[in-house]
Amino acid sequence: MKPLPDAAQAGFVLRPVERWRHGTVIREDDCIAEEVPVAMVYNGATFAVMMATPHDLDDFALGFSLSESLIDDPAQLLQLEQNSLLEGIELAMQVAEDAPGARIGPERERLLPGRSGCGICGTRELEQAIRQHPPVGAGRTYTRDALERAQRELQARQPMNEATGAVHAAAWATRDGEIALVREDVGRHNALDKLIGAMRRAEIDPENGLALVTSRASYEMVTKATSAGITMLAAISAPTALAIELARSAGITLVGFTRPGSHNVYTHPDRLLPVAGQESP
Repeated sequence: MKPLPDAAQAGFVLRPVERWRHGTVIREDDCIAEEVPVAMVYNGATFAVMMATPHDLDDFALGFSLSESLIDDPAQLLQLEQNSLLEGIELAMQVAEDAPGARIGPERERLLPGRSGCGICGTRELEQAIRQHPPVGAGRTYTRDALERAQRELQARQPMNEATGAVHAAAWATRDGEIALVREDVGRHNALDKLIGAMRRAEIDPENGLALVTSRASYEMVTKATSAGITMLAAISAPTALAIELARSAGITLVGFTRPGSHNVYTHPDRLLPVAGQESP
């Protein structure tokens, strides 16, 4: 058996397991993805409790705050403290007084915890669930080879999933398909929030690359991409009908079923070119 990674640094824990293989029992430690309650607290008021992997939480706090429109700019997140509690982890954030997150009341807080598979769990009003953001910019064009390169490289850039087989990834690729950032989490929405936070910290131009997610392209994923100004979102699995409609109105190129040698383009296909050398400047 190959050596196990350092679980303390990798976002998972080790638990004993009995493996049954063709009548033989093997007892050893297994890598298990962590899933813990993470409370998102703004100026002392709890907005939501998300089930997440406790890794890259600084990026999660920033990306979640931006995609949920609790801050308008990273500069409005003035302070962040991670508090480990018996029940989970508290991300205690201090935001500027002019930030929307400074005015959380009963009408905005979540009624239910955000489970790992849910992006809008507990939202009180339909208007909050179906959120509209301004359309994204023109963005750039890309070759299909660049998209396939990103898909291939991402397979080798998911250490948590390689160890556990239980987490999603969200990645940012440059115009030629090179993977620049990857974030992982048990929740696909959390992984994308972490990526958005990492992109803003690195001051990455969202119009100069593409995002790739190892999940389906649901409405919430397109909403988060729109809020970040991402112009192309490629998913390993299928989109939903609402995601397609939102991507069309937001100006996002939405790609599904991204596989080696094949993919489906559902909206704004003009950003994908068949031949190298035709990319926009």
